[in-house]
Amino acid sequence: MLFCEPGLEIMSNDVVRRPVRLAVDCMGGDHGPSVVLPACKAFLARHPQAELILVGRPEVLKRVGTWARCHLVEATDVVEMHDPIEVALRRKKQSSMRLAINLVKPDEFGVSAADACVSAGNTGALMAVSRYVLKTLEGIDRPAIASVMPNQKDGYTTVLDLGANVDCTAEHLLQFAVMGSALVAAVEGKDQPSVGLLNIGAEAIKGSDIIKRAGELLRAAAASGHLNFHGNVEGNDIFKGTADIVVCDGFVGNVALKTAEGLASMLSSFIKQEFNRNVFTRVAAVAAMPVLNRFKARVDHRRYNGAALLGLRGLVFKSHGSADAFAFEQALNRAYDAARNGLLDKVHDRIRDTLQAMPASGDNDTPTMIASRQLA
Repeated sequence: MLFCEPGLEIMSNDVVRRPVRLAVDCMGGDHGPSVVLPACKAFLARHPQAELILVGRPEVLKRVGTWARCHLVEATDVVEMHDPIEVALRRKKQSSMRLAINLVKPDEFGVSAADACVSAGNTGALMAVSRYVLKTLEGIDRPAIASVMPNQKDGYTTVLDLGANVDCTAEHLLQFAVMGSALVAAVEGKDQPSVGLLNIGAEAIKGSDIIKRAGELLRAAAASGHLNFHGNVEGNDIFKGTADIVVCDGFVGNVALKTAEGLASMLSSFIKQEFNRNVFTRVAAVAAMPVLNRFKARVDHRRYNGAALLGLRGLVFKSHGSADAFAFEQALNRAYDAARNGLLDKVHDRIRDTLQAMPASGDNDTPTMIASRQLA
């Protein structure tokens, strides 16, 4: 069924919250529908309880045909990867990105057409449009981008922020810790996930003034029982799995993410080159193939695709712009899990509980009291 004007029939009173419904920007990313549509088809086959709302240009949506559990919304414009934020906000109000985000926004009765939005589009534009359309949760100054990195414990370390906020205050880092804790609690089922503050050393006396103040705020939040603060961690602790969550500003987080992706690709390339040196190494490669395949799967950054934009009044997930169909499907999986496990409500509740635990401001302000006022 084709909806030219999103939000009417699909937001009627007979819409139920289950199955989980995801809004997908089909036009975003480096490859657009050539990647998004195959990923969506595979996702639907593996998730019989899910529904998708595909948003894109009419000629693209015609390719969908008669897919089951799939609704279509036409868009007349596309936010290009090189578009400035102002263009996405002011000139492309009928873009596939904007319309997909609109579907997550609750109506006057608190009902939204979609439980979460997924896009591989321009990161800056996605964050700006999402913040403009959905607004931030009460108590959150800035949304943050959170994703996972593999660790040696055969698990994941959640890291935020990964690029949304280059300059952060100590209070922002506290907010990131609260949101990251809610994310891990909702998706991984850990009631009290541990939080590490990324620093140049584990000692509390190290780091910039902002990091030191953030450490004070995190320790105060931990003392109130609303945050499990491990302490300062270093870059290698991300891959050791020292803490479930690692908090940092967006500049450092983005550099760490891209460095990890580049290192994984380089190691895979080195191994391939060594096994292709001569006939003997090729024979050895055949014998080692099961091990090599497992190694490749463990370091494959595509498996960890799908970053949550936390702190908004709606769930938005960002896929890597260069993602292939396999990687984009992982982003859909993460959005589905977050929506199914009530991530939005859990983030809201954890923020509320943390704020209530903060001391009231007075004449003798401490960093914790300052944070309480800024978060309120």
